[in-house]
Amino acid sequence: MANIPQLKSKLPHIGATIFSKMSALANEYNAVNLSQGFPDFEVDPKLIDMVEKNMRWGKNQYAPYTGVRELREVLSQQIHRDHGHLYDTDLEVNITAGATQAIASVITASISPGDEVILFSPSYDCYAPYIELNGGIPVYVELNFPSYTINWEAARKAIGPKTKMIIINSPHNPTASTISENDLLELEEITTGTEILILADEVYEHIVFDGQKHHSVCSKPNLANRCFLVGSLGKTLHITGWKTGFCMAPQSLMGEFRKVHQFMVFSVNTPMQYALAEYLQEDQNFRISEMYQGKRDVFLKSIEGSKFKALKSQGTYFQLLDYSEITDEKDVDFAVRLTKEFGVASIPLSVFYSEPVDHKTLRFCFAKNDETLKKAGELLKRV
Repeated sequence: MANIPQLKSKLPHIGATIFSKMSALANEYNAVNLSQGFPDFEVDPKLIDMVEKNMRWGKNQYAPYTGVRELREVLSQQIHRDHGHLYDTDLEVNITAGATQAIASVITASISPGDEVILFSPSYDCYAPYIELNGGIPVYVELNFPSYTINWEAARKAIGPKTKMIIINSPHNPTASTISENDLLELEEITTGTEILILADEVYEHIVFDGQKHHSVCSKPNLANRCFLVGSLGKTLHITGWKTGFCMAPQSLMGEFRKVHQFMVFSVNTPMQYALAEYLQEDQNFRISEMYQGKRDVFLKSIEGSKFKALKSQGTYFQLLDYSEITDEKDVDFAVRLTKEFGVASIPLSVFYSEPVDHKTLRFCFAKNDETLKKAGELLKRV
């Protein structure tokens, strides 16, 4: 029998993600799956029709590696309209194969061995692996609990001579918190006069609640000049399977981003880009906060009378529930038992920390039909 070469893992501590594990468990036990963040309701039929139209019109070959210009233009206009910063359509905007690919390309283009990147913990799970793959060093600053706001004093202390980048995620996954105008001023203060870059993961920018405004990093010129802004049409238009995102950055930064992007994926699906460009000509199609706030409220109403305590959900389509009055089990163990015994799948918060931190909280996705949310609520009231 021939010898099979063995690889020395570049990510020895990484296994299957918690999302795949909990979704598999939900399928096995026929549980209501509120773990993985994807909608279970249909895409606007008009958008589907636009994709089909562009397929029939022959828009089926490679798009430019920068993305279809019409889509880059409509996204640049939206950012300018909402946040006041104008990105050059040709030189500073790029369509990507989802936001994760954009994040991978940003980090690959920016981080060299020994560079330090500040992450606010709990942090979305793709950041640290990409940093480590490029020889960088994640430096964690823990968010304040239970508000999940940024501890700026700790952030200042974390900055050192090797700090190359700070990653800002707002609205924040997994905690559903958002940054404020004051947070932007703090970020501006600690980066002014430095060469520190900012990666602003704003994929949920159109999902903010209770009359809030989304405070984009690009709204401050001194921050925009050092920032890679990442967004997701998958999140905005309930089309996560289309894997269509974007990155915007000053020309000098975008030039380096594109060097990586073109060899990572080259280009993104063509007919969908043309369809999205047409669909997003109507500004109202960006405006989804009210719809998701309604779903959040349906879910919260459905768990009234349960022993779960809801933490504040300011944005995203996630709701954190504190279960400390129910059990002192570790959150991973309780999430598994909740799926098996009560039929509702969630995500434990501890997996998003670099070191074990367990505040007895679980994350639930409410991007679901109201019937699904009400069913989940009835099941949770039995716990």
